Parts: sequence; C-alpha cells; structure tokens
Amino acid sequence: MDPFFLPIQISAPADRIHYPQKILLTGSCFTEHIGHHLMDIKFDVLQNPNGILFDPLSVASSLISYLEPQSFQPEDLFYYNELWQSWKHHGSFSDTSQALILSCINQSQQAAHSFMKKADWLIITLGSSFSYTLKDKNLPVANCHRAPGDWFTKNLLPVESMLAVLDEAIHRIMDFNPGLRIVFTISPVRHIRDGVIENNRSKARLIEVVHQLVNKFNRTHYFPAYELVMDVLRDYRFYDKDLVHPNYMATNFVLENFMENYVEAESRLLSEEIRKLQISRKHRALHPETQAHRRFLRDQYSKTLELAGKYPYLDFKAELEHFKKV
Repeated sequence: MDPFFLPIQISAPADRIHYPQKILLTGSCFTEHIGHHLMDIKFDVLQNPNGILFDPLSVASSLISYLEPQSFQPEDLFYYNELWQSWKHHGSFSDTSQALILSCINQSQQAAHSFMKKADWLIITLGSSFSYTLKDKNLPVANCHRAPGDWFTKNLLPVESMLAVLDEAIHRIMDFNPGLRIVFTISPVRHIRDGVIENNRSKARLIEVVHQLVNKFNRTHYFPAYELVMDVLRDYRFYDKDLVHPNYMATNFVLENFMENYVEAESRLLSEEIRKLQISRKHRALHPETQAHRRFLRDQYSKTLELAGKYPYLDFKAELEHFKKV
C-alpha cells in the first residue's frame, strides 16, 4: 500500500473506448481537460456544443436539444454589455453581431445532432447542483453572463429534480442512439463562490444523482474524477493558486487513470505513439540549420508516415506537413 495515497477502486467498463470511435463531451470546464487531451491524441471528439455548462438542468436541456436541433431565432438572444448572448449558452457563444452568433449557435446545434447520431460515447461532467433562474421570464439559465445578481433566483436543486431531468434525457438519447454508452463524472473544480459548505452539499447531491442513474441504466458508467482529486491526492499542492482549479499535475493524474481504465490497451499504445509525435512537433530547435535537426525531422516524418499508413482513419496531415520541412 502506498503510504502517501489512499487506494481507489475504479470500475472499468467491459467495452472500452478505442479508435476510431466518436466521443461527445458536455458539461463543466473539467470536461474540456478530458476533451482537449482526447483531441490531442486524435480521438474523434466533439465537446461542449453549447459551451461550458455546470448544472444538470442545463446539461439535460442541451442534450435533448441536439436530438431534434432547435433553430435559434433573434428573439432567443438578448443584448447586454454590447454583446448578443443566449441564456442557454456559455459566453463563448456571444458576439457584437447578432447574425454571426445566431449562425454559430445553429451550426453547433446541427453539428451536435449529426455527431450524436453516430457517437459511441457520451461523457457528461457535472459541476454544480446550483441553478439560476431569470426572474422576469421564470427561465432557468445556463450562464448568467455577468448580469446583475438581482436578475436571478439561485436554487440548490433537489436530488429528485435532477434525477427527473437526467432520467428523461438518458431515455431519449438512448432511443435516438441505441448503441451509445454514457460516462458520468463529477468535476473536482471547487465552486467556492457558493461557500465551502454549500459546495460540498452541491457535489454530494450530484454524486447521489449520478450513482442512482448508473445503477438504473445499462451502458452507463461513473468515472471518479472528483474522488481522485479530493480523496486520493487530497492536498492543496495539487490546486492552482486560486485553490479552486486542479493544477497540471492533478489533471494529468486524472487523465492517466481515465486512459488506463476507460481506453483499451491497443488504443492506449497508439495514443502514446501519437503523444510522442505531438511532443516532437512542438519541439523548437535551437539550431534548425544543423544536419542533426534535419535527421530528427526525417525520422519523425518516417514515423508519422508509417502511422498514417497503418491507421488511415486518423488525420496526420499537420504532422506530415511540419516534419517534411527539411
């Protein structure tokens, strides 16, 4: 037993993720740590079609909207702080041009609809049980967009409410794509603006909801990202200066455990080869004119060409273009 870490048992699914499967990710900002990592190693990924979402109501609503993609109209947007924005989207879907942001939103809706049809995995990361409702419209919002606090009512969602909306979403998603497998995670990012006690209550409710869903539905799984940070690492050394966001070491630790338990062995080996290529591609030579550097580029080009031939469903164009600069 490691004297510095508590052991954790991670239940790995019988069927694990492998190339060239499609993976849709949605939810909190920690979703994007997983998504960017999978994209870097060339998994076919679509992440956060509505931008970052935190609470189960917003996540469930967005997922259902992808099944029969809603066409957003000008009246679905509002103008605030010199930007056109959507209460159902993250601030990344905001712009000074109403026409541009409507186009971006609707293109994202359609892309999510098409991807969801063929997706093999859906990874949902829930961040908070707190939800905000716009008072004058009685409308739950996915993001407050820094509008005045007195515009909203803040709610700590009951377990029963979260179960109901996610249960309905899962039923509809599995009817839409019967082969889809779902992985739930709870974000280890601490929502301290709610207060330490309130954050713990919020996370506890999410954990209870997710475990009830995983126990009910086949092809649903729980990956313990939250427990890996809070109960295995359990030290502020593994957080950034804000003491809220897990740092690089903590995130890497979670990703290593995800890859080991949720990605099948052959794909893990391939992902490691791709990771090495990416490191080589990012390498900046001090003396690019030397023969040694030219040999390095030729070697990497040959390795990339070999992988491209062996795995034709993966796109190595950018790497080949980079390494052929001899």
